Parts: sequence; structure tokens; C-alpha cells
Amino acid sequence: MEERTEEGHTQENGGSDCAARQPRTSPCTSLRMFLVALSFAYFAKALSGSYMKSTITQLERRFDIPSYLIGVIDGSFEIGNLLVIAFVSYFGAKLHRPKIIAVGCVLMSIGTFIIALPHFIIGRYEFETSVRWVVNSTLNPSPCRPDSLANLTEDGTLPQVPASGCEGESNLSMWIYVLLGNVLRGIGETPVQPLGISYIDDFATEENAALYVGCVQTISVVGPVFGYLLGSLCAKIYVDIGFVKMETITITPSDSRWVGAWWLGYLIAGVITLLSAIPFWFLPRSLPVPRPEVPEKCTPEQTSFIKGSPLLKHKYSADEHTSFIEMAKDFIPTLRTLLAHPVYLVYLCVTIIQLNSLIGMVTYKPKYIEQHFRQSASKANFLMGVINIPAVALGMFSGGLLMKRLKLNIMGAAKFAFGTSLIGYILSLFFFAMSCENAKVAGVTLSYDNIEKISYDKHPLFTDCNSKCVCSSSDWDPVCGENGITYVSPCLAGCITSAGSGKNTVFSNCSCVGVAGNFTASTGHCPQKDDCDRMFPYFLALSVITSFIISLGGTPGYMLLIRCIKPQLKSLALGFHALATRTLAGIPAPIYFGAIIDTTCLKWGQKRCGGIGACRIYNTTAYRIAYLGLTLSLRTISFIICIPGFILLSRQLKEEERSAIHGALRNGGTELEVLRKEELVISNSDQPHHPSENSTDRQTRL
Repeated sequence: MEERTEEGHTQENGGSDCAARQPRTSPCTSLRMFLVALSFAYFAKALSGSYMKSTITQLERRFDIPSYLIGVIDGSFEIGNLLVIAFVSYFGAKLHRPKIIAVGCVLMSIGTFIIALPHFIIGRYEFETSVRWVVNSTLNPSPCRPDSLANLTEDGTLPQVPASGCEGESNLSMWIYVLLGNVLRGIGETPVQPLGISYIDDFATEENAALYVGCVQTISVVGPVFGYLLGSLCAKIYVDIGFVKMETITITPSDSRWVGAWWLGYLIAGVITLLSAIPFWFLPRSLPVPRPEVPEKCTPEQTSFIKGSPLLKHKYSADEHTSFIEMAKDFIPTLRTLLAHPVYLVYLCVTIIQLNSLIGMVTYKPKYIEQHFRQSASKANFLMGVINIPAVALGMFSGGLLMKRLKLNIMGAAKFAFGTSLIGYILSLFFFAMSCENAKVAGVTLSYDNIEKISYDKHPLFTDCNSKCVCSSSDWDPVCGENGITYVSPCLAGCITSAGSGKNTVFSNCSCVGVAGNFTASTGHCPQKDDCDRMFPYFLALSVITSFIISLGGTPGYMLLIRCIKPQLKSLALGFHALATRTLAGIPAPIYFGAIIDTTCLKWGQKRCGGIGACRIYNTTAYRIAYLGLTLSLRTISFIICIPGFILLSRQLKEEERSAIHGALRNGGTELEVLRKEELVISNSDQPHHPSENSTDRQTRL
């Protein structure tokens, strides 16, 4: 059985040396094994990365931090990449690539476990509420406390007294654990993409390389489907599940104070990432370089011509044994050569700007759905995973398939990627028309007097109807009045008494709800039934269409990066591209997107130990303009830069074509000279010679 395998291996690769190096496994099988292993690693890293984005609002509320700090945490993953990616891409291409990828997967797993660590260190989650869980409803305290106004500060708020135990439970130290774990995740993810893609491109035939890359990229987009679904599931589960009685929890998943079991998904993602490291330990360092299939009727001269075909020039043998010192000395000159490539530089600028737009949009899209369309975090994550991400996966796979079917060259791939991005940009403009009004919250989006018209002007929380109550303006404990208006707290609604317990608590004698003062209010936001519910399905449909169209150009654009540079620079080009995009897009985009979103906040929460916490409610109109406007403005700039890029690419292709023609003419001239010499020899042989001379000429010709 082994002999038959070796024989087939020899016939397939045209050389017994390849069979001698790997007698047990054929190169085709090893490449397929690597393809499966790399796809699983892509799946694992994409799952944990998308799960991180799905927990953004959960982490904000749990650690009481604004959006820009969440952006810092999200960007810390790219900081981990930044630390090592250039060196891993350069030196890793000359070392054992599969084992380096395996080490990276292990580090990713450890970092994911560290992210979940704060849950097991920090205390129980405590949210601000005036609702108590008591068996006897007569013991319920009055929300409106007619205490002396002397207890108020100058701005009409209650003095803030830090809660006991704040020093031992500082939330600051807790979110730093999440940041450090994400940095380690970034370090571990570094070798997966550049080394994995270059390995495939080195040992796969040219016609299959694009399809293989498309398959791997597709699997990497399937990962976020499960990541967001996992985020949706965990968002439904209360953060301290198993440690508290769920009957005592007085908030629901749709409440802005709700925190899901964010830590649970990180434990699951860490285990999956650890499993993805196993196959890479058993894969070979290199495989025989594939050669074009030679037709049976080819002459030896044709066969040698095909073996020396320029189609094989993009294949770069990674099995060259070079000393570490020699590689280090060659690093700076090689990098300088790469950065002197004009087409590569323009491609780099375009992708950096477009990725700024893409990363900022994807990072805060679930939050946009939550705030603008008033959906729960669980539903927002579910919709991202089930509807939006599969459209991206289908688009990337279709792009790779179309590139193979249409046999696109470099210019064709560039035009295809540009066209799909432009169509998606035009369709994205319609998002501006899909608007929703904000919730009606007294003292925030409307005044107590004029409860019909929403206005984002500064409204006072204190008015005549709650003047007899001593309330804190920093509390966020919303109740829904009978008049359909949401009030910041029962106290600010002027409610004097309460009955019931937990989620079923009813506040009565609320002076701000009705003129007579005998109106009631219930816990939670008032349900808003307006045009927003009818607009949301159209938003989802347009989101799916634009995601599919834009992602069609993903694989052709990536193959453009691989093909526009010399084969020796391929791994370094991929690595430096990833380094630049992570440095200039992955790190800053979530931070400045989050900072701009923070400027649209109308009501900030209060930290347990004092200070501003997470935002409770946003100005949806300003949020929409800032979020969509920034996204589309960045894309506009990238399209402008594409114009000189096409000019430079056209020049490069013409120069390569011209040099190829000159090379062919030189080779043709050499062959013509050889033919003339042979003709001269033959003509001389026709003349009478001595027998010894004729014998010598015959030996010369042979």
C-alpha cells in the first residue's frame, strides 16, 4: 500500500526526490490538511473577535466606561499585532510556518481566558434602582422623599457619597485585564494570516490559489456568524447567573442597565481557539512546488519551455535555509524596496482608509441598532450573525469564484474591487433616510410642560411637579407613566407610593404623570410604537445587500496585493500591509468613532464610586449623522486616491509587458544565432571532406 502511494506521488510531482522527502503523505493531501487547519484557525480567531465586538455594550455597562474607552480595548488587539507582525511575517516565512501558527493559536487562547478573568475577581453587579425585592409590599419605601432641601447641593442634586468598598473593587483595574488579554490575543493572531496565505500561494497551482484563498476567507467570515450568535445567547443570560436569585433582578435585557453573561462566551471561544492549534503541529514545513500539467504529445523542447514558464515565477521557495544574521541584515533593504513600489503604496493608502470606515462601522453597528431602533443587545447580535454576516461570507466566496471563472488579471481584479465598492457606497447613502425619533423621556428629550414635541435642548430634570421630592439627577431608573412618557426615575416622576415587588412594582400618586396626581407608572421604558418598527426591516434588507456587494471585491482585491509585487517580497508585503492597516485603522478607528458617538450622549450614568459611567440614552439624530457621515466620508476619500492608483498600475503593467517582449526578443535572437550556426555546420558538411573531418563534424552535431 505504501509502495503504491509512493509511486503515485512520484508520478504526480514528476520527481522521486519529492517522494523521498514525504513518503507517507502526498503533497496534495498535506495541502488539503493545511487548508482545513487554517480554515479552522480563521474560524476560531474570527469567532472570538466578533464576540468581542458583540460584548461592547455589555462591557461598557459592567465596567462603567464610555465608548471611547471601549474603542481603546477593542484597538488593543491591533496593538498586539503591531508589536510582532513585521518580524513574524519576515522571519516566519523562512522558518517552520505551521508550527509558528500553532504557537500563535495557543497564545490567542490564553489571551481569551484572561479577558474573562475579571468576572471571577470583581464583585457582583449592582445597578441603580429604587425597586426592591420584598415579600410584603407594604414595606416598600416611598420613591419621593420629602426630606429637607438642605441636603441638596447647589446644582439641585444629592451629594455623592462613595459606596463602601470602592478601593477594593476599583473597576479601573478590572477593564485593564480585558485590555491585556486582548493584546495577547493580537500577538497570537499575528502569524495566522500572512504565513497561512503565503503557504497556500507557494504550494498551490496559480488557478487554484485564488479559490483556496477565497475558501479560507469565507470560513473566516462564517466565524463571526457563530460569534454574534454566541453573543446573542450570552446577552440574554444575566451576568451573575448562578450567584443571584433571578427573581430579585428587576430589569430586563432591553433595559440600558442590563449586563449579560459576557464572560461565558470568552471561555467557550478560548477552548475552540486552543483546539485549532493541534493540527498545525503535524504539518510539514514545505511541500513540492507545483508545476503546470504537460500534455502527453508535448515534445521535449515544449516540456522544457513549460517548466521554465513565467507562470511559475510567483512561486517562491520558502525552504531556503539562511542564517538569522543574514536575514536580519537583509530586512531593512528589503523593506525599503517594498515601500518604493508605487502601486503597493497606493493600495496601502486605499485599504487603510477603507478599513477605517469598515472597522468603525462594524464595531458600533450592534450598538447603532440598539440605540437607533431600540432593540435589545441580544437581538442586535442575533441579527448581525444570522442576516448580515452570511451575506458577507457569500459575497467573499462569490468574489473568489468569479475571479477564477472570469480569469481576471491584475487590472481586471482592481476594476472589479473598485466597482463593487462604489456600488455599495451609493446604496449606503439611503441609510440616512432611515431615521427614527428618540424615546420620549421627560427632562431629557422633552420638557415636563410640553410633552408632545421632542427637543434635544437642555431640559431641567426638576420642575414644580417634583419640587417636593428630594431626587438625584444622576440616577437612571426609568419608569413608564400612564401618559406614555418615560421618566428618569420614580422620584423625578413625583411618585409618592409604590406597590408590588420586583419587575411588577407599580408606582402610584405620580404628580408629574397627570394633573390630578393620582396617575401610576410602571418599571422600565415606555414601548415606542411608531414608524421605527416599519423602517427596521428595510434597514436590515439594505444592510444585507450592501454587505454582499462590497464583499464581492474582497478576494480580488486581496489577490491584487499578492500579484502586484515580486514573489520574494510577498510574505513581507502581506505582513507589512497587515501591520499598517492595524496601526492606522484597527487601533484608531474604534477610538475616534467611539469618541464621536460619546458626544451624542444625552444622559450619562453614574459610577458606583463616583464619576461618569456608561451612557444611558443618545440623541439618535446626531448619532445617525455622526456614525453614517463619518463612515461614508472615509470611503469618499479612498475613491479619490484610487484614481492615481489605476494610472500607476496601468504603467506598471505596460512596463512589465515591454520588458517581457524585450526578454523574448533577446531569447529569440540567441536561438536564431544557434540555428544559423547549425545551418552553417550542415552546409559545410555537404561539401567534400576527408573521412576523418566528416566523422568529427558528425560527432560535433551529435
